[in-house]
Amino acid sequence: MHRQSIRPRPDWKARMEALGFDFHTIPTDEDPSGVYWDESACWVFSEAEIDLLEEAGNELHKMCLAAAKRIIDERLYPLLNIPAHSIPAIEASWQRHQQGQEFSLYGRFDLAYGGAGHGDGMPKLLEYNADTPTGLYEAAVAQWAWLEDVFPDGDQFNSIHEALVDQWKALLRADRLLADDSDRRGEWEAGRALHLTCAMPHTEDEGTLRYLQDTAIEAGLATKSIALSDIGWTEEQDHLNRRTRSYFTDLEEQEIKCLFKLTPWEWLVADDFGGNLLTLTQRNDIRVVEPAWKMLLSNKGLLAVLWEMYPHHPYLVEAHFDRRAFAAGTRVVAKPLLGREGANISVVTMGPDGRPTTRELDVAGPYGEEGYVYQAWSPVVSARGPDIKGVTRDHHAVIGAWMVGDECRGIGIREDSTAVTRDTSRFVPHRFE
Repeated sequence: MHRQSIRPRPDWKARMEALGFDFHTIPTDEDPSGVYWDESACWVFSEAEIDLLEEAGNELHKMCLAAAKRIIDERLYPLLNIPAHSIPAIEASWQRHQQGQEFSLYGRFDLAYGGAGHGDGMPKLLEYNADTPTGLYEAAVAQWAWLEDVFPDGDQFNSIHEALVDQWKALLRADRLLADDSDRRGEWEAGRALHLTCAMPHTEDEGTLRYLQDTAIEAGLATKSIALSDIGWTEEQDHLNRRTRSYFTDLEEQEIKCLFKLTPWEWLVADDFGGNLLTLTQRNDIRVVEPAWKMLLSNKGLLAVLWEMYPHHPYLVEAHFDRRAFAAGTRVVAKPLLGREGANISVVTMGPDGRPTTRELDVAGPYGEEGYVYQAWSPVVSARGPDIKGVTRDHHAVIGAWMVGDECRGIGIREDSTAVTRDTSRFVPHRFE
C-alpha cells in the first residue's frame, strides 16, 4: 500500500457535478478553499491487501454481532450508557433480527492499516460507524467514476452501489407494499413508501440521502424524502375500538411505516418525540433503517466489549472502560462513547501509578458527558508528499471498509494533515493492481 501523487483532471469539478456530487468542496475556517474531494493523489493496494481488508471487514462484523448479543444477554447497557427507555426497543429489534425479520442496510468500519511495514501489517479496528455513516456517495460513485477516467484499465475494491441496490431489493421481497409498481403490491393492497429523512439544510447529508434514495428507486421501491423537522405526529380516536391510534406522518398526511433516517439514534431518542419513536419501534409499528439494535454497534463502548471477548485478536486494539487497566507507558486515546468525527478525543501516556503522565492531544467538541472508552494508540498510515496546492506535508489516512448487509463491499479513504480524522478530512480515491 502506498500513496501516489497524480495530476487532477483539469475539469474534475464539472465532472463531479455532472454526477450530482455537489459537495466536493466544503469551505471551513481552517481551509477556505474547502478541499474535500482530493484527486491530487490516490492510494494503491496490492490484490492481497484488498483481500485482507475484505476478510477483516467480514470477520469484524461477525464479532460485532456476537458482542451485541452479549450486551443484550448480560444487560451491559450501563457500561455503554444506553438510556433505560431505549432498551425495550433495542431488545425487540434484536429479537426480530435474530428471527430474520429486521432490515439493516449498511455500516462503515474505520481501520488503521498500512500494509506490510506498518505495525504488524494487520488492519486495526478504530471504530464501527454502524448507524449513520457518511462518505458513502464518494466511496460508491465518485471514486469509481474517477477510476474509469484516470485508470480505465485499473481496478478498485468497490461494489458498494450494486450491493445497496441488492439490499433494498431484499427489503422489497420481504415487504411488497413498498413496491413502486402497483402490480407488485397487488390490486387491493394500499401502497406505502420508504421515507428517507435527515436534518435539512445540510449539503453533505442531503447529498448522501439523495444517493440512497436513488439506490432504493433503482431497486423498485416507492420513496419519499422529507426533512426531519417536517415529520408530524398524529393521534386519532378509533371510536369503534375506543382507543387512540398514534403514528408519524409526512407533509401529505401519509403514515410513515418505513423510515430511513440519516440522524443518529442517540439524537432521535433525546428528542421530544423520541419516546414515541421508541414505542412504535418496540411494537413493530414502524420499520426504522438502521434498526434500533444498531445503537449497540455505533457506541464506542463496543470496543472494550470486543477486546474482552477477543483479547489480542489481530484486528483489534486493546480497549477498556477503565484507563487504569493499561500498562505504564501505554499511549491511550480517550474516546467519548457517542463521539463523532474525532471530536473530544484526547491522548495521554499512562504512568506507573495508573494515572496519565502527559497529555499529548486534546480535541475540542460537544461530546463526553455520556462517558468514555479508552483505546491504545494505533497510528494510521501516513505518507509525505505534495497536497493539492503543491505544498509538501504529511498525509494521515484512515480506511473506511463499507459493509452492506453482512458483507464488506468496498473501501473509501480519508486523509488529514493531523493524526485525527475529522469532519474536515479529505476523501482520496484508491485503486489496486
